[in-house]
Amino acid sequence: MRERPPAALLEEAIGVTLGAELLERALTHRSYAYENGGLPTNERLEFLGDAVLGLVITSSLYLSYPDLPEGQLAKLRASVVNMRALAGVAKDLGPGGLGSHLLLGKGEEATGGRNKASILADTLEALLGSVYLEHGLEIAAKVIHRLFDDLMLDVAQRGAGLDWKTSLQELTASNALGVPEYRVTEAGPDHAKTFTATAVVGGEELGTGEGRSKKEAEQKAAELAWRTLRNRIDAGVPGAAPAESAITPKLADPDAADTKNA
Repeated sequence: MRERPPAALLEEAIGVTLGAELLERALTHRSYAYENGGLPTNERLEFLGDAVLGLVITSSLYLSYPDLPEGQLAKLRASVVNMRALAGVAKDLGPGGLGSHLLLGKGEEATGGRNKASILADTLEALLGSVYLEHGLEIAAKVIHRLFDDLMLDVAQRGAGLDWKTSLQELTASNALGVPEYRVTEAGPDHAKTFTATAVVGGEELGTGEGRSKKEAEQKAAELAWRTLRNRIDAGVPGAAPAESAITPKLADPDAADTKNA
């Protein structure tokens, strides 16, 4: 059997230690459990961690944006708590990312399970569930803020659209830069096409992305273009003057909120 993953995974990445048995369970995918005599899987911990993550993110958004209506708060939360976002956080968790520490069955290993977004997202939630079980809600919340605050600020800065194409269009419109255009090419056989999209603003190519669908490629191109343009605006580049945002990026200090409510 594979050796237990080092506790340093959490100590270095998020400053929290877990008991070896609980940590191993959090990292045990069902494929590994089934191949090793029916060991406990991380699915119950995932269920718990999903609830803890949702509570902390929802509370943070509620306190940080007191003037936003329920519908927009829900969109913000959905942009933070989703498979792709969680997988991105998991890939940056510790040396080699969370995927290098997963306990996977041979079949799942052979099909690239260590890089599957669904498995990474589920395992991250299981880890958060483990932190909650061992350390309680206060520590779990601190871990979640450490991992997700930058993402929440980034999502809020994008604005009401909450998808990259809409966000790019809002940014160009508010800075009198016209409507973005997308140039798309495709390659490969019908059953395995690859699409390449380039986002063009004012005749300038600002971002290029690839994907298995036209939509995915355009979203990736729009993200790169948005970040390029946003950086120029923040740097005060001529012709890209900052505009007022519908959402002012901020996050409430949970410790300050506790003091206020004490």
